[in-house]
Amino acid sequence: MNDLAGYFTRSDGTYLCARWGRPIVPVVFGVDDATLSVFKGAIEAIVALAGHKMAETDGELGANLMVFFCRDWHELSDVPHLDRLVPELDALVARLQAAQANQYRIFRFDPDGAVKAAFVFLRMDQHLEAVPADTLALSQAVQTILLWSDTAFMDASPLAILDGAAVVRPEVAQVIRAAYDPVMPVVAHDPAHALRLAARVGKMQ
Repeated sequence: MNDLAGYFTRSDGTYLCARWGRPIVPVVFGVDDATLSVFKGAIEAIVALAGHKMAETDGELGANLMVFFCRDWHELSDVPHLDRLVPELDALVARLQAAQANQYRIFRFDPDGAVKAAFVFLRMDQHLEAVPADTLALSQAVQTILLWSDTAFMDASPLAILDGAAVVRPEVAQVIRAAYDPVMPVVAHDPAHALRLAARVGKMQ
């Protein structure tokens, strides 16, 4: 249970797991058609793994999973209307520049606590450029299908390499499937939730 709880225990000690409550509608900005296809394929694969759904449009937001590629963080300030979707965008850009970060994710939630939108920002520095597009796409898809802890994958990637291709680590895939079990809550703040996840993961093995 301790290992599973670690996936959702944040750096401040609080426990929080949330899954999507509505079909996922992705859109990717700043890439060519080939990379766009790779990203959408990865998202489709992880949504299928979770047993969740995708849709052509979200009635409230149009698209609800938005991925932005840039070369420099200040480019985000020039994206039309992005400041309406991301409050205090200029302050965020300043923080990301100061930290020399190359990726950042923001989640938005419905009143019941389910994920209703996610924004993924990727700055293509030398480190991300060295990552194959399919690996980068699969990693981001995994990290947005659930609200993981901010420390969940600091020590180990959610992916493994099998025969030269990136795949989701089996234990991570099992957690995703367990979290999307219809009998599980869409959001959980109690660490006992990890016991229920562990029980379902155990049944998969």
